[in-house]
Amino acid sequence: MPNSDLLPSLLSKLYENQLALEASIMEISNWVEQRGSADVAENVRGALSAIDNNEEFIKLTLAVLMAPD
Repeated sequence: MPNSDLLPSLLSKLYENQLALEASIMEISNWVEQRGSADVAENVRGALSAIDNNEEFIKLTLAVLMAPD
């Protein structure tokens, strides 16, 4: 398998990791909020918005990279 063929697979795995981290961090922010630190939880959710904002572009780009020529 040429190295250029590995790039879409690598990016896909990195994207999966990013989504798993987002879910984990969201769970932690919910836990923090339940313990009375709503400001901290809101700051965390605000930082996670970058992942949400970029998600569709990443999915579409991965689809193009993985499509047969």
